[in-house]
Amino acid sequence: MAEVTQKLESIKKSLHRFSIDLMLGDADDPCDAIVSINAGAGGTDSQDWAEMLFRMYSRWVDRKGFTRELIDFQPGDEAGVKNVTFSVKGHYAYGYMKFETGVHRLVRISPFNASGKRHTSFASVFIYPELNKEIVVDVEDSDLRVDVFRASGAGGQHVNKTNSAVRITHLPTGIVAQCQQEKSQHRNRELAMKVLKARLYQFEKQKQDKKIQEMHDGKENIAWGNQIRSYVLHPYQMVKDHRTNFEVGNINQVLDGDLNPFIEEALLSGSG
Repeated sequence: MAEVTQKLESIKKSLHRFSIDLMLGDADDPCDAIVSINAGAGGTDSQDWAEMLFRMYSRWVDRKGFTRELIDFQPGDEAGVKNVTFSVKGHYAYGYMKFETGVHRLVRISPFNASGKRHTSFASVFIYPELNKEIVVDVEDSDLRVDVFRASGAGGQHVNKTNSAVRITHLPTGIVAQCQQEKSQHRNRELAMKVLKARLYQFEKQKQDKKIQEMHDGKENIAWGNQIRSYVLHPYQMVKDHRTNFEVGNINQVLDGDLNPFIEEALLSGSG
């Protein structure tokens, strides 16, 4: 009986992992991640909270077997950090972390207030994929339609009597390049391909730049108070995700990097 129970538990865990893997299907999910944490309203308390979040994510990265590299660190005026940015390198790092983007709220007795009053602090977390800046233009022959025609000069006069001019259409994007300056069809095709690859490079670069800009715009739209998760140390202890309603009572365990339950709930529910 114990053996059957053990096998059932193993099957349940495998199905759970499979369900999580199915949720990691977006194009950017396999990328490494860039994490930016910024202290919000609340002065020294919020700067201390930002550093606590930095520690929490650093511990999660270590537990996951990923690696991190510090990019920027702006210390707080008295304690903590104003903002910190670091990269997380690992398979599907962005896919796992993407739903951590948002405002994180901490409620506790302030260690920086002599009167011992309860204090609410905010910090924003922003995660975006580390996009590959190197754009490789790989053109498949099956994606091309090549038309040949007679070259013509000004006034419609034929400059030659053979089909030496070449027009190449990249079917997936509709981008067209053509050349008719050379007498050789082979040479015109070679030049047209150069033009086509240059235009495809520019097309991909504009797409990448647009994606980066949209991510930065999204960062600016994060409003203080619209928290995605609350961490309460007083008057009771609880961490609650407001998108999935998932909560745990052991806040110290969460702050020590045990984020997988929250990450998995967000992935399974598609919260963003």
